[in-house]
Amino acid sequence: MLEGSILQKLTTAHHPKQTKLRPLSLGVYYKNTLVALCHALEDFILDCKSQPLVVTAFQRGKWYIQEADRYAEIADKAQQVVIMACPDAGFAEHPTGARLNVDLILLDPNDPVAEEWHLIVFGPTYTAMVLCQELSDADYGPSGPPTEDLQRKFYGFWTFEASLVREVVELAIAHVGQYNPSLQSKLTEQMQSILALRETTPQEPLGEVVSKVVNYLEQQHEDLGVKPGDTYLDDNLLSNELQAFLRMAQMIDLLSPENPRAPSEVSALAEMLGQLLDLPGWQLKRLRLAGLLHRLGPMQGAGSIFGPTKPISTEYPSCPLTCALEPGAQALRTMPRLRAVAQIMTHQTEYWNGTGGPAGLAADDIPLESRILGLATYFQGLAGCLEAPKDPDRQEAWVISLQDALSICQQESGDRWDPKLVELLTLLVSGMCQGMSLSIQAPKFTNGLWLLDALPTESDPLPKLFSELVEVGYGN
Repeated sequence: MLEGSILQKLTTAHHPKQTKLRPLSLGVYYKNTLVALCHALEDFILDCKSQPLVVTAFQRGKWYIQEADRYAEIADKAQQVVIMACPDAGFAEHPTGARLNVDLILLDPNDPVAEEWHLIVFGPTYTAMVLCQELSDADYGPSGPPTEDLQRKFYGFWTFEASLVREVVELAIAHVGQYNPSLQSKLTEQMQSILALRETTPQEPLGEVVSKVVNYLEQQHEDLGVKPGDTYLDDNLLSNELQAFLRMAQMIDLLSPENPRAPSEVSALAEMLGQLLDLPGWQLKRLRLAGLLHRLGPMQGAGSIFGPTKPISTEYPSCPLTCALEPGAQALRTMPRLRAVAQIMTHQTEYWNGTGGPAGLAADDIPLESRILGLATYFQGLAGCLEAPKDPDRQEAWVISLQDALSICQQESGDRWDPKLVELLTLLVSGMCQGMSLSIQAPKFTNGLWLLDALPTESDPLPKLFSELVEVGYGN
């Protein structure tokens, strides 16, 4: 990582030995993935209801020239646009650069930021960021840099998280100050104004941004000429589609400070129940992913964004039922590999006695994974925390909370919950009270692709696992 680069400064600030800030988890992106991500995040600037501050780093000036007309439209919407790039293509003469709210920073070729690719959007209602730097020749290894532009690799992450975006904006403004102190003062004032507005202004629906990200990533297979044999390019795109949904779930979790560990704990509990039922590995992974995303199920306002969905029974025989009543689950169905997960989430609110929803299914007609997820989610919400406290004085109260939550689930056994699953939960809680611990880990979005193992079909009853882990994104 280049010393003095914005990415290096942020990573240092989040080093676990130097700060209490959450450490970063960085991944590798191919250029085609970054193009899709940036275009999607940029396009939403045109749709958002406020005027954001936009700071970009384009490496070479020639990359900016390709986007100059596009940035003219962004400048019409943004409060201020700052573009950093090396002056090697005469881009200062382009009409976009002459706009009053557009400032061009001509980077010294030896400036480490000249090797970075950034898109930083910070506004009253919308924040997003891509923060990367290109791998060096040495990083590529013995084979050297790729000969095809699409296969160039970058190291970093992307996120919607406002606190991280704010950190990077401030680092970028400080870097701009080395070239233009008066612009630094102007940007600092604009940031203060935006921060004041953010305290009272509702945020944009994140589902709309995610829909753009997923659609752009899917289009890259055709628009950028990705061939079926380009496994790494395909996997990189696919993984980031999953990252988009995981990031949306993360933002929902950040807005729920009373139960921030719910996704990790629900995921771990559901997986453990599945293990007690001796479910196959591919099904456990599907359960684990459904647990991480379970809060998207009742997400409001996504149905009209992602459009109508079709039944999935012909594509995934193992999941014969579906309905289009849960907008958050409909959003997931835009990715074929997540349709089975959407199925699980859609029916997590069914009741064993048939009085639940959305389809009024009863008993074994409710998909098993949905029954598991529903019970795990309910129990975790009652208990509040499934991880034993380190303080011995708090352990007795924690055990009581588990037993009280279990008692409520037992009272609803046979009505709301599958009696067999409640028996397994009773066994599991007994073990937890005696010192057994669940494998609870906060989701690291950089290694989520392994959760997307192919689902079994009639022609291929055994799941086909991905041969390699493709790491991309930001996790905690």
